Amino acid sequence: MNNTTPPRGLLDEALQCHLIGMDPDVAQALRETLCAIAQACVRISDAASLGMLADADADADALAGRSHVQGESHKRLDQIADDLMAASLAGCRHVAAWASEEHEQPHVSHAHGAQGAHLVVFDPLDGSSNIEANISIGTIFSVLPHRYRGMAPGAADFMQPGHQQLAAGYVLYGPATLMVLTCRRGVLVFGLDRRGAAPQWVLACDDVRIAEHTREFAINASNQRFWEKPIQRYVAECVAGDSGPRMKDFNMRWVASMVAEVHRIMTRGGVFLYPRDTREPRRPDRLRLLAEAAPMALLVEQAGGRATNGTSDLLDLVPDTLHQRVPVILGSKDEVDRIVSYHADPSENVSWQLFKTRSLFVQPQA
Repeated sequence: MNNTTPPRGLLDEALQCHLIGMDPDVAQALRETLCAIAQACVRISDAASLGMLADADADADALAGRSHVQGESHKRLDQIADDLMAASLAGCRHVAAWASEEHEQPHVSHAHGAQGAHLVVFDPLDGSSNIEANISIGTIFSVLPHRYRGMAPGAADFMQPGHQQLAAGYVLYGPATLMVLTCRRGVLVFGLDRRGAAPQWVLACDDVRIAEHTREFAINASNQRFWEKPIQRYVAECVAGDSGPRMKDFNMRWVASMVAEVHRIMTRGGVFLYPRDTREPRRPDRLRLLAEAAPMALLVEQAGGRATNGTSDLLDLVPDTLHQRVPVILGSKDEVDRIVSYHADPSENVSWQLFKTRSLFVQPQA
């Protein structure tokens, strides 16, 4: 990340400059939608700062055993973040509907459902399992076009490939609260400045670039025995260090918060891997395409990196369902290219791409 750029204006002012050349009405609509998201994230930051206290305020009986639509553990702070984002989007005239990982179906705006220009997808609180440990968590969001204005959108309207996103970003709730944002014109970073009478998003960097070369990778090594052969090979080579085929030492990181992992890559390079595995055969993929993989892929590619599922670019994938999950490999381009080449090697025998590159009925060599 280029940290030499001095602060130059607040969020709306910076976006006005950033979107110069775009149709004025389109640019204004996008600015207003992004400002609504940013406003919600200020409130989520306030709630996140309470950490475990937010969960302590919950009614234990009401939340006992509660989980969201994907069957995962649900925390009070997840619901608070979801409600705050939904309330802010409901007040934005350009948002036709929104979809959250907390709900099975999208929510159509009562006021603007037919005429709104945008659909918003979000993960209200990524990494919430880290709340008790006081480790950084975040919010991920994506803005898609409402392609059939005049008609109230449904789930099918969200089934768009990632390259059709109008904007995407995340907010990191760490020692500082940062928003990293792309409108397909590079990547901007804003910091939340609380020193005045009201919190303000201030531009901190307008030229984020991911280092092409790296000696750092992030993966949950406890799942090593369940990985497919290309991932096994890549990680083994990294772990072998300067005595192995890569002839250099690597560091391994794992925070279990995608926002924190990706932000580290944005600042100093690296590669993040959440590959397909066989730990739960009926659920081999972990990250949601619409709410997590696609927005992060757009950010990474706009910063000069690459994002893939191992065989296809993430931005080319068209979701089948609102909560479809995919493998995710993203970060510094050179490392991702290497991992893709391992997936393309027929000798690695990647089961899920078997019919993509060769026939099942390969004749044995004499």
